[in-house]
Amino acid sequence: MRIGLLTREYPPEIYGGAGVHLGALVPRLRELISVDVHCFGGPRPDAVNHAVAPGLESANPALRTLSVDLSMAAATAGLDLVHSHTWYANLAGHLAKLLHGVPHVVTAHSLEPRRPWKAEQLGGGYAVSCWAERTAYEAADAIIAVSRGMRADVLDCYPSLDPARVHVVYNGIDTGVYHPVPATDVLTGLGIDPARPIVLFVGRITRQKGVAHLVAAAHEIAAEAQLVLCAGAPDTPDLAGEIAAAVRRLSDARPGVFWIQRMLDVAEVRQLLSHAQVFVCPSVYEPLGIVNLEAMACGTAVVASDVGGIPEVVDDGCTGLLVHYDPADIEGYRHGLAAGVNRLLADPALARTMGAAGMARARDEFSWSAAAAQTVEIYHSVLC
Repeated sequence: MRIGLLTREYPPEIYGGAGVHLGALVPRLRELISVDVHCFGGPRPDAVNHAVAPGLESANPALRTLSVDLSMAAATAGLDLVHSHTWYANLAGHLAKLLHGVPHVVTAHSLEPRRPWKAEQLGGGYAVSCWAERTAYEAADAIIAVSRGMRADVLDCYPSLDPARVHVVYNGIDTGVYHPVPATDVLTGLGIDPARPIVLFVGRITRQKGVAHLVAAAHEIAAEAQLVLCAGAPDTPDLAGEIAAAVRRLSDARPGVFWIQRMLDVAEVRQLLSHAQVFVCPSVYEPLGIVNLEAMACGTAVVASDVGGIPEVVDDGCTGLLVHYDPADIEGYRHGLAAGVNRLLADPALARTMGAAGMARARDEFSWSAAAAQTVEIYHSVLC
């Protein structure tokens, strides 16, 4: 079996969970089957890269994306099956299915109808991205959701789908990469005191990740804690300005606020996770949340919103605390985030116990090898 994985993100050009997913999954798939990767961006030694069509470099981002999809679809002749990831590559998979007569599998990392704030970033291109996703999903031979919550969202957004075509395969975590480390040189190099409690956020500056809610909640977080925000790649200049203003207000009101805007490498993130007393995931939409698995694998207790697939990863009261997110009660949500963080700051023993439980759960229940095997089973099911 020779399959083609179609994706915008692929190492080393990663900015979100889909890129992390592909970077970990592809090596495991290649132990089982033949895999060609087609991706956006620059050349890679283990993938075929595709560029925006000449003349469209300044077009709406959605149109630039579709031009890359055309290149991908043209390059997938001779494959037995194509497997697309995110709306950026979904139309490439759909066109390859039509053009070459092969099955198309989609992995649902997120859904455009669940992210209306993307209209801020794409303008009218958001209608194009929604159309591309819907077209691909409704014609796909199989859809892989990364959680049960995501599967429910897929069926809610696209009710014409046969539920039997929508499968669940959890993301994994590589505990050989994410694990506790004793070194503190990254922290001290950033001015962070390893001896003081650390509350950590890692994520992009996008409405989805809820960083604005955490910054607002931090006004109520215990003053002895340091708040470390590893947050960059803002979706829009307006959002970047909004977060910058909020962080300035927070820094004026309390000490120990660190905003790291550059992209950190894995070793740096691993060290920060290893020494945080609390990791916070304030997402308002999260199909699974690999970053929670990364924190758990490093032995860190998690405070997270109860949206999407997060409750399937964070065991409330065991590996962390879940906070109810209600878009009609944002203030209540922010108070809840602060209360959850403060509870773990006030009880370091509880935080350590939850961190140990999270590390065991990440190791025992979330495996990329299992995800690869389940994915190949789905390939076989649509090829039969």
